[in-house]
Amino acid sequence: MSQTDWTVGMQTIGQPWGVSVFGAASVKAVPELVRIRFKVVRTLETAAEALDSASAAVGEVRHVLRRHGIPDAAVQASRLSLVTATRYVDGDSRFAGYRCVAGFSVESADLDGSRQLLVDLVAAGANEIEGVDFDVTGKPALRAEARRKAVAAARAKAELYAEAAGVRVGAVLHIEDVDPESPGVNRYRGHASGSGEAADQDLAPGHVIVSAAVMLGFALAHD
Repeated sequence: MSQTDWTVGMQTIGQPWGVSVFGAASVKAVPELVRIRFKVVRTLETAAEALDSASAAVGEVRHVLRRHGIPDAAVQASRLSLVTATRYVDGDSRFAGYRCVAGFSVESADLDGSRQLLVDLVAAGANEIEGVDFDVTGKPALRAEARRKAVAAARAKAELYAEAAGVRVGAVLHIEDVDPESPGVNRYRGHASGSGEAADQDLAPGHVIVSAAVMLGFALAHD
């Protein structure tokens, strides 16, 4: 073993150089808009029937959106697509007609009216609701705040370790941004800063949670 290889338990530390710590934080905000993703899907015996039925439903959906005061700029819609539909009977694939699909993504600032909007869209012919998400318009600023808090949480942890070890935290040598939604990061949930930690009450309906995480590496200074 070289002088720079230290074995701790079952882990080997190659070239120890300082302290590396993880920090995470979350901030919450009252939602400002609702985003609804849905589809109009029609499967009928002939292509013409499927197209006509889907087109009629799309017209009704657009009428509902206009009635709710949603501008065209807040609506993203895909063109009608037509594919052959099949179904399985006793393990065999059978022709089931033609499937016509039109997808929509709609944003609205009328949060109180979102329930009625959903009801009206379904009544108009939207038969696949893919998701209802609440969001904010100033998410970049919230993300920046969460990142600052994550850095502060990491520094506080490094200083605690250094104090316990009888040394001081030196210069920052490494900064690595971490996606807080990536697999494996959840195991660090307890490392979030106290003011921004994602506790159960933060996940209550009515708030948008914006998170950030970081790995910091510090040099160590000896008195």
